Amino acid sequence: MERETFSPEETFALGRELGEEAQPGEIFCLDGDLGTGKTVFTQGFAAGLGIAEPVNSPTFTIVQVYEEGRLPLYHFDVYRIGEPEEMDEIGYEEYFFGRGVCLIEWASLIGELIPEGARRVRIEKDTEKGFDYRRITVQ
Repeated sequence: MERETFSPEETFALGRELGEEAQPGEIFCLDGDLGTGKTVFTQGFAAGLGIAEPVNSPTFTIVQVYEEGRLPLYHFDVYRIGEPEEMDEIGYEEYFFGRGVCLIEWASLIGELIPEGARRVRIEKDTEKGFDYRRITVQ
């Protein structure tokens, strides 16, 4: 699926749509340059799971757990991971193979750890189409 959004609200809405459809054990790998809207998308995804608390990128904590929705959300930001082996220290397998849904920002940095069948979400900007334009590809 490829979708174009023209505002943060539309990016949020697409995230919400995918969050509403998410199933236990799914992993969403979220990639895009800085400032493309990964956090806005994630906030929408969390809203789709029924999570009302504020959702921010866990850049320094690596993973943030939200358990108040219909499924737990394990939100990773692996931008600061130096080596994929560092994921062992936080017990990533417990989350990847748990009962919730994983959303991993900068997932390409730990590509060798991502299980087969994970869904890929790529967010791209094109300033020629507008400051808030995003092309979001979900595979």
